[in-house]
Amino acid sequence: MRLLLDTCAFLWLSREPSQLSQVASEAIRDVENNVYLSGASIWEIVLKYFAGKLALPVPPRQWVAEHAPFFHIEPLPIQTEAIFVSGEFPPVHRDPFDRLIAAHAEINGMTVVSPDPAFAKLGVDVIW
Repeated sequence: MRLLLDTCAFLWLSREPSQLSQVASEAIRDVENNVYLSGASIWEIVLKYFAGKLALPVPPRQWVAEHAPFFHIEPLPIQTEAIFVSGEFPPVHRDPFDRLIAAHAEINGMTVVSPDPAFAKLGVDVIW
């Protein structure tokens, strides 16, 4: 399975793994699965960090660079097609980061790992 972590799932995996559901935790740790982090999530982390809404021990550039490889998470750059698809989803959820993550999942055949019901409303596969 190809898993795409929601921003909160990546943060919890790295900082508070007990916040992950058992299903999500097992799927992420299953070596048969490929796990990805969207550039949209990295962007969201950077914006929240510099706005003072996310405390990290080091700047996001260093923090993400240390944590993603540790958990065998591959980066997924923001794709132009995903930007277009994110705007074509129905207006059931307005968060641009979630919409972009959902679009990445749709065009790349991925399952989003998230507790957020918005992803299912956007029509993508979700586990939690």
